[in-house]
Amino acid sequence: MTDVLPRALLAEMTREQIRAIAPTTTVILPTSAIEQHGPHLPIMTDTLACTTVCQRAAELARAQTPVTVAPPVHYGGSGHHRPHPGVLTLAHTTFLQVVKEICESLALSGFRRIAIINGHGGNEETIRVAARDIALTHHVTIAAASYWTIAGRALVEEGQVTEYGWLPGHAGAFETSLVQALRPELVDSANLPPKRDVGPRAELYQRPMVLRAGIREGTTIGYSDNPTNASAELGERFLSLITREVARFLVDLAAESGQT
Repeated sequence: MTDVLPRALLAEMTREQIRAIAPTTTVILPTSAIEQHGPHLPIMTDTLACTTVCQRAAELARAQTPVTVAPPVHYGGSGHHRPHPGVLTLAHTTFLQVVKEICESLALSGFRRIAIINGHGGNEETIRVAARDIALTHHVTIAAASYWTIAGRALVEEGQVTEYGWLPGHAGAFETSLVQALRPELVDSANLPPKRDVGPRAELYQRPMVLRAGIREGTTIGYSDNPTNASAELGERFLSLITREVARFLVDLAAESGQT
């Protein structure tokens, strides 16, 4: 039998290596977005954070269960950020179809456990619909969640994240801290926005959706709270907690499906 590469990235494997591991591994599909993140963060912020979390969590979880990371879906549903520049978006119906077809491709490649791990708030409802549809048409165990949902309790109770800003917010203290920890050279410190008078908010649970006429991210300043509260040290703390919790989620998913 062909040796399986001791790596977690699906893109680095051959078809025969994939054939060998697919039935027993959990494959992660990272989903994210390319969109404006205020005047100070790169438009790749969601993709950078999500792919990093998925790869680090996979490496941690692989001590207990096989995990493989598929190439990420870089583009998501970001139309609500227009007309700010740098918003490269898919329609929600297109994004849904893209995620479903990739998951179908994974199922047809032999994978029996799929975890859609999301890094963009605008994708949340859509990834859940995609997972439901795939579960109806393919014999797979499939999960769908944003990384901050999986790690929310730890971020609040251990990370005290809401003392600094919203979770996850948008281009605020939380996301700015992540980028400062991962790629500090991409943070435009000269254009760091001034403080806003906002209170703490933990976006851990789904709330009723209310879309007010004429108001969306693209018609506002484009960031949610106070990026000036961010630091690389906070970013490292948050990433450590997120990685731990997502890895635990992957291990539990495998155990619940009868494979570890």
